[in-house]
Amino acid sequence: MIREISENDFDGLMSLYMQLHDDPLPKKDGRVMAVWKNILNDINHHIIVAEENGVLVSSCVCVIVQNLTHEQRPYALIENVITDEKHRKKSFATACHNFAREIAVRENCYKIMLLTGSKSADTLRFYERAGFNRNDKTGFVMWL
Repeated sequence: MIREISENDFDGLMSLYMQLHDDPLPKKDGRVMAVWKNILNDINHHIIVAEENGVLVSSCVCVIVQNLTHEQRPYALIENVITDEKHRKKSFATACHNFAREIAVRENCYKIMLLTGSKSADTLRFYERAGFNRNDKTGFVMWL
């Protein structure tokens, strides 16, 4: 099942995120839970998940960014794409991306942008098969 995240999915999402970065699992303290609540209440912040047998196995974030150019049409940004290593190559991430694309179309976005830190040829081909290209824009990151 592909759906947007619900309040009860925090632990499952954080388990997935532990495979995304080398960051430690955050404590469920007031600060972390305040961020979680803000995300859940933000109409432009969509966390999409794939669930199999009651377990979250894949996810991506789709943020809609309001915009004053391109006829005031917003754009979408996809981040934090992850599939549990035991569930890869089963189209879960593709389904999450398709759901994100539906949100972007519904919100009248003129483009979707995605950055990846991966240098894996398989991962880059996955994004190209999903319709993203590496040629139109140049991405830069400034870590703060």
